[in-house]
Amino acid sequence: MLVAFSLLTAFAAAAPAAKKGKYIFFVGTYTEEGSQSKGIYAYNYDADTGKVTPLGLAAETTNPSWVTISPNGRFLYAVNEVNSNLKGVSNSGGLSAFSIDRDKDGHPTGKLTFLNELPTYGADPCYVTVDKTGKYALVANYTGGNLIAFRIRDDGNLDRQSALIWHAGHGANRQRQSSPHVHSVDLSPDNRFAYVDDLGIDSLLIYKFDDSKGTLSGNGPNSSKFDPGAGPRHFALHPSGKFAYVVSEMQGTVTAFSNNPTVGTLQRQQTVSTLPKDFKGEIEDAEIEVHPNGKFLYASNRGDGNSIAVFTIDAEKGTLTPVEYTSTQGKTPRSFEIDPTGRLLFAANQKSNNIVVFEIDQTTGRLTPTGQTLDVASPVCVKFLKIE
Repeated sequence: MLVAFSLLTAFAAAAPAAKKGKYIFFVGTYTEEGSQSKGIYAYNYDADTGKVTPLGLAAETTNPSWVTISPNGRFLYAVNEVNSNLKGVSNSGGLSAFSIDRDKDGHPTGKLTFLNELPTYGADPCYVTVDKTGKYALVANYTGGNLIAFRIRDDGNLDRQSALIWHAGHGANRQRQSSPHVHSVDLSPDNRFAYVDDLGIDSLLIYKFDDSKGTLSGNGPNSSKFDPGAGPRHFALHPSGKFAYVVSEMQGTVTAFSNNPTVGTLQRQQTVSTLPKDFKGEIEDAEIEVHPNGKFLYASNRGDGNSIAVFTIDAEKGTLTPVEYTSTQGKTPRSFEIDPTGRLLFAANQKSNNIVVFEIDQTTGRLTPTGQTLDVASPVCVKFLKIE
């Protein structure tokens, strides 16, 4: 696959010195439906200069639409977003484990070595999270409507399942919400709670997570219902732990919550649109992320807007104020990622086959294109790993 990029033309914002350095980032993609992608790709990123250098294909695998890196930086896990028979298991996608190759000095090379793959016992897995101990991987199965956790061995290989939870019900939109659609699973910083968005039943469910056994259990009545037909998709926790945010795919909104991290409860505070008031067209929100400084929130719309909404966050209340709606200069921004320094935002435009890089104004949160564009077939997910 041809990978090309232009030079960075603007890089004015200062970053915290402790976060500067060199990184590798991995890009998960779609490999099917006419895509030219073969799997997971890797890039070098110098946070001091903003320079990005392509490293090519890291690993060949099917539809690795979402990837995550283990806390120790040694392993990468990728969902295989399929719904056909995988390893003899009907109506199941897969989860693949890779070791991250390193050179003689111990630095990641950008190549991955396949370890093993297990069926997720649910069709179209679309999200994977590794817990803070690095011992468990939790997967959201979209079409399967379930949540599964796997034990991870010390060598990075996936072991037996440790939890499997099925959701039930439907939403108001019978065409898109005829059954549960688990879309994401995120863990609290203390590893005690799992926040699970289900687009199909308009709910955010909160489970207790036992990181000694990898099990999930009910957390009392701790769940949040959204407006009928909203379709909650992805979750973001504020760095302070006091607030949480959910982007709803079908409604085109972000909902802000106050968070009680001790007992794992959320209190709905506000719901705001991710699109201008005069917007007319298809709404299909996708990604959400809080800036590392806790001052700004970003949410993408991959519908006709092809944009990222920028909000400021009230430090006391956690509520949102719109700042701007910025074109991603591509089609279908299925995801984006803010680099660990907080200086740049990488917007993955799935249907225009590129990742467009934006500079983040550290005072206002506004986005400015840097002029740097990476040619990647069907990009979906970007994840950073620090090299030095």
